[in-house]
Amino acid sequence: MTSQLPGVRPTIVRLLSHMRDGKEIREYLQRFSGVDQERFAVIKVGGAVIQEDLDGLATALAFLQSVGLSPVVVHGGGPQLDAALSEAGIGTERINGLRVTREAAIPIIRETLTQANLQLVDAIREAGGRAAAVPRGVFEAQLVDEEKLGRVGEPTKVHLELVAAAARAGQAAILGCLGETHDGRLVNINADSAVRALVHALQPYKVVFLTGTGGLLDEWGDVLSSINLATDYSALMQAEWVNGGMRLKLEEIKRLLDDLPLSSSVSITSPAELARELFTHAGAGTLIRRGETILSTASKDDLDLGRLHALVTTAFGRAPIAGYWDNLVLDQAFVTDSYRAAAITTRLDDWIYLDKFAVLDDARGEGLGRTVWNRLVDYAPRLIWRSRTANPVNNFYFDECDGAIRRDEWTVFWRGEGIRPAEIDGVVTRIFDLPPTLELAP
Repeated sequence: MTSQLPGVRPTIVRLLSHMRDGKEIREYLQRFSGVDQERFAVIKVGGAVIQEDLDGLATALAFLQSVGLSPVVVHGGGPQLDAALSEAGIGTERINGLRVTREAAIPIIRETLTQANLQLVDAIREAGGRAAAVPRGVFEAQLVDEEKLGRVGEPTKVHLELVAAAARAGQAAILGCLGETHDGRLVNINADSAVRALVHALQPYKVVFLTGTGGLLDEWGDVLSSINLATDYSALMQAEWVNGGMRLKLEEIKRLLDDLPLSSSVSITSPAELARELFTHAGAGTLIRRGETILSTASKDDLDLGRLHALVTTAFGRAPIAGYWDNLVLDQAFVTDSYRAAAITTRLDDWIYLDKFAVLDDARGEGLGRTVWNRLVDYAPRLIWRSRTANPVNNFYFDECDGAIRRDEWTVFWRGEGIRPAEIDGVVTRIFDLPPTLELAP
């Protein structure tokens, strides 16, 4: 499809460049373009999003096609079904999150989900995209418990012929959650179950859930930027503020990711922020990965200094100066299993000084940098660090700091509650006067 729209791709890159470094966007476009298009991304859309933000949803999906990417979209239709069934005099009943689907409801469910499917397809086309309506014909299923739940199916097989045909034609396949049993009976399939089966069959690079909230919310109602299941899952599942719906969502996503390569991820975002989530390191929503455990240590003996040296050299484009590791008086190090992200701290009086925060580009895209940063700030109640003023990471640092001072080529940042200006002057001067710890740029 890119060849049909030769001028669109660079135009979109320029439009997106104001959000973050244009290099990031080009990097993601190149990465996604190297994936078979039916394996680029599976995007789940709730019926509420179709009902409340159809134009925004269609624009976001059409945009992906304008840069040559055709996702596979699976949609639900909860609010639409509730209204249609109520109008027909059929009450809504759910058991363990599954809609009880009696025989009389099947024609209404078929018609309502097909209408939602065609409505989304038409909206994408009006927004300039290309979409293929696939309301049924993909999911083969077996009845879960006909006596208890009625015509509710669990996918047993996924037929990908229609999905592949849409991808070859440069179209986004729009799938409804209707399935058939082996003997041809139509069944209603829970959207999460449909997504899990499709993801298992496709093994996509990205899995995206589009919601009205734009992500999973923490106890204060703010969007969680990233979740590393390897380090965060147990604590989240024990947290009182993680409610039943969020708990079920986390369980479902963990189950989904356990069946995918380590490089895969699940993003939860809104239609308006889909491009930022896909094409920038910072993202815009909640990025969930199986992730890696993080080594936290105060001893250099616990670290592979050779791998750490390679990480710092690659991340900064310059090697540490001779003798850096021998002379380092380590306070604490936070290092991922893969040695692709690390934070190294020392002490300046009662301040924790962030000496190195090194993250490889692909690790930023996976949320590992954010995971390490979160561990760091949990550890350090009073944190101070410096960065060269031209460093593109400073956008992130300004978001995270409580104050900053710039002097020539350096900017000093700090964070911590109740810090008085008088406490800052002396330590800031000392940090500005520290000698460089990386070799000079060639």
